[in-house]
Amino acid sequence: MLVEKIELDNGSALGLSFQMQNAPLLVIRADKGFVMCGYLDMESAGALGDVAVKVKGVSTFDDVLQALVIGATQKAIDLGIKVGMTGREALELMF
Repeated sequence: MLVEKIELDNGSALGLSFQMQNAPLLVIRADKGFVMCGYLDMESAGALGDVAVKVKGVSTFDDVLQALVIGATQKAIDLGIKVGMTGREALELMF
């Protein structure tokens, strides 16, 4: 497991990478929410009231930051996050 501090313009996020059998499980957490890889479930994040967005096709933290958001919970949308922005842009709105 890898835990890494990720410096962004609006604050510091915490990256978590856990190597599964075929690909890493990746999450980057900011103060108000997180960006997750395709392993994690958007429906559950929404039901729990989390600010969460999903990206896919990623294998590193840099990939997560550059990937386009493919899904967002209502709470994330309420913060101004939109499908199609980058993971970095979404995270910046989570501080």
